[in-house]
Amino acid sequence: MKAYKKYLAEFVGTFALVFIAAGSVCADFYLRQAGGQGLGLLGISIAFGVVVIAIIYTTSYVSGSHVNPAVTISFWISKRMDPNTAIMYIISQIAGATLAGLALKTLFPDALKTVYLGTCMLSPGVSIGRGILMEFIISFLLVFTIYGTLVDKRASAGFAGIAVGLVVLFGVMIGGTISGGAMNPARVFGPAIASGQFTHHYVWWIGPILGGIVAGFVYDQLFADTRK
Repeated sequence: MKAYKKYLAEFVGTFALVFIAAGSVCADFYLRQAGGQGLGLLGISIAFGVVVIAIIYTTSYVSGSHVNPAVTISFWISKRMDPNTAIMYIISQIAGATLAGLALKTLFPDALKTVYLGTCMLSPGVSIGRGILMEFIISFLLVFTIYGTLVDKRASAGFAGIAVGLVVLFGVMIGGTISGGAMNPARVFGPAIASGQFTHHYVWWIGPILGGIVAGFVYDQLFADTRK
């Protein structure tokens, strides 16, 4: 398969992920502003998890459905991807996330300076360390699941999308009240660059990337099939 198709799949997949995940936060704000109940954390979590399932089933056979710099960096560090391909994946992901953020800025102007187009922020009283730790843990679980379902050839075929999507859903539910439950630097970067909200932005790079790297190391050391 030509390389550009993989990069395009990462671009489109990340656009869809950020548009739906951050867009659900914007929609929740608009519903509440209109006097409705809103989506709430559960609704936002479901939106995030379901779009991940859809992306995996539509692009995994093209690019592997990384749609996440933390996943790509983990693959690179674990020698599953060469540096040049990893860089192109990350560029494609950032570009897709940025376009999604700009689309949300156009569609939800009232969410620009209120919920900052759905970018993640630390909850009041949450320290930077707690935010990084939360993102580390839930990102570890996400990438570990990816290795065990999408990467490991011993895994049952057809269930990877559901497994990964459910981990994302519960990761957002658990992490949402602390760090926003991003598990993905691109998911935060797109709305951040469109809204100009970069407070403690490094939290969503450090936590997910470290979590992904450790997940790859643990999986390779303890669970990977080492038979020749």
